[in-house]
Amino acid sequence: MKLLKSAIVAFSLAISLGLFSTSAVACETGRTCFGPTQAIDMVLGHIGMAIKAVDEGANGPTVNAHVKAALKASKEINANDKVDVARSRANAHLKKARSAFRKSDMQTGEDHLGKAEKAFEGLKKLL
Repeated sequence: MKLLKSAIVAFSLAISLGLFSTSAVACETGRTCFGPTQAIDMVLGHIGMAIKAVDEGANGPTVNAHVKAALKASKEINANDKVDVARSRANAHLKKARSAFRKSDMQTGEDHLGKAEKAFEGLKKLL
């Protein structure tokens, strides 16, 4: 009886774990999932809007909103380890730009945005 009970528990556990695929649960409701190229394009769009805002003479907090959105969108880029390392380096430029905009140093911030844009464009080659 003890052996039968253990076998039934093991069998039911195996069946219940096999019913759900982890990839099927990866994109939950309420969370939008993007492919790596789509996520890179989203980040580049936010960087482009930030550069356009700087060119139009917007203040630091307005530009920082676009930079923050780019940083948030960059979290969706997940392809492999090389891409992840390059993404973290590109994020460093975004963080430096955000810091410069907080100090109202628009020229330095714009330079870092340009470097970040080039770095994120380079990510497409690594995919």
